[in-house]
Amino acid sequence: MTPVGQQQLRAELNRLHEERVELSQVIGEAIKQGDLRENADYHAAKDQQGLVEARIRQIESKLSDAQIIDVKRLPNQGRVIFGSTVTLLDCDNNEDVMYQLVGDDEADLSLNKIAISSPIARALIGQELEHMIELQTPNGSHSYQIKKIELLG
Repeated sequence: MTPVGQQQLRAELNRLHEERVELSQVIGEAIKQGDLRENADYHAAKDQQGLVEARIRQIESKLSDAQIIDVKRLPNQGRVIFGSTVTLLDCDNNEDVMYQLVGDDEADLSLNKIAISSPIARALIGQELEHMIELQTPNGSHSYQIKKIELLG
């Protein structure tokens, strides 16, 4: 996991802890109203509380098991590694594409962050500048050339 991914998970965890407190208050107020069998607010809050608690446990587990890799502290050896930002030339349409290789939880294609477990990331790992890679996609075969490898963090 990158340091940015860790920060994002910690921010989500803090938000969920706040939501947990709010839900507890909503549940407490619903209990004060009496008959819970037909209290929609109570049941909705209890359902949401279950989802929040599950996500809190999931994030805490991920953070406790995570290995944080700060690529800015690693020497740039000219190879694609976890956390690298790679600029590729799409040889099929002569356009540049840029991706950062991140942990599975951090992947967001709209931000050009691809999961280390994705086919393109697996093909890029360990490759050097100017290397050509061939990828099989559902739309056919695509050729890329590595134009730039940066360790931006």
